[in-house]
Amino acid sequence: MGSDRTRIAVAALVLATSAAGAVAALDAPRLLVACVLLGLIAAAWGWTALSRLARKPAPPPPDPPPAPRPDLDAALEHAPLALWRLVADAPPLALNAAARRLIAPGRATEPAALLALLDDAPGRRVVTLPTEHGQERAVLAVSALTVQGQAWRLAALAPIESELETETLAAWRQLVQVLTHEIMNSLTPIASLAASAPALLAAGERDELTAALATLARRAAHLQAFVERYRSVSQPPAPTLADVPLAPLLQAVQRLVAPAWAAAGGTVEIAVEPESLALRTDAAHLEQVLINLAQNALQACALQACAGRPAPALRIEAALSRGARLRLRVSDNGPGVAPGLEGRIFTPFFTTREGGSGVGLAVVRQLVHGLGGTVRHARRAGGGACFVVTF
Repeated sequence: MGSDRTRIAVAALVLATSAAGAVAALDAPRLLVACVLLGLIAAAWGWTALSRLARKPAPPPPDPPPAPRPDLDAALEHAPLALWRLVADAPPLALNAAARRLIAPGRATEPAALLALLDDAPGRRVVTLPTEHGQERAVLAVSALTVQGQAWRLAALAPIESELETETLAAWRQLVQVLTHEIMNSLTPIASLAASAPALLAAGERDELTAALATLARRAAHLQAFVERYRSVSQPPAPTLADVPLAPLLQAVQRLVAPAWAAAGGTVEIAVEPESLALRTDAAHLEQVLINLAQNALQACALQACAGRPAPALRIEAALSRGARLRLRVSDNGPGVAPGLEGRIFTPFFTTREGGSGVGLAVVRQLVHGLGGTVRHARRAGGGACFVVTF
């Protein structure tokens, strides 16, 4: 297309030149004829190029402009979270209706105190709001960003008091059910034997009385042990924090639990990536967390091995996840957690194993929370249980 346009331009120039020459050569017949012939040749050459250019398809129309984006201000206005913009040397600016409602009369009793909570370092934490309905808890998330060269902080506040109350009531209900079951298992035979002891004594049944007293002592000891276990769950020791390299710690855990796994025909593997990975934590508490998870996994896998399933296998991994957070994964190839029980396995004294105490995972969660982390159960694609500890 570009070459045809060039030819047309050249032909037009030659035609104009030949016309000017013909006018100048009116008194010279031979020169006049030459100029006319040159003009005709140029006209034919240009017409050919012009014909080809006319036959070429027109360029496609430009793409339609993109559809306009929804109004961002309207989206922010109706967002379910209360949003504020914080800029240095300026009071927090409410960005939507939820934020304005929180500091309006009838909601916050001390709006200044509420706004002071927003002026915090970037991060996420639970705060308490003084409101007309009493103290309410909320999640405060603050993010740092730069807009047109200006440093901003965006604060989002989500009240969670109702949700926490619901979860707390459910947790207490589960705990009371387990405690009632465990205590009644001991108190029922104690009450029965205590009621029959006077009759045995009056009848002179010394052997039966001795057996009854032995049973009473055994059940009382069981109840005392249960109370001690409850104390271990409800009153965990305070951690002593220090910088702990994770490779030696996982190797120590492997040495501790490997003999029991080997006796069951299983193996224990560890992996630390990178090998220099370290964590500020209490080494003894973190070891106890991993040992408890390994023991729970062994108990589940041992039952599986007896049923003719694959040999038990445990894997403990330490690595960095998104956001440079440390993640510990303890996974096995056992039967895993039964569907529907995921939300109950951390409840103190809840167990599905005959003779189990139900405190292992409860202690794990207490210790992990004391170290500033979280522990979650995750389903594996290939089956088995997987517990993820994140710091």
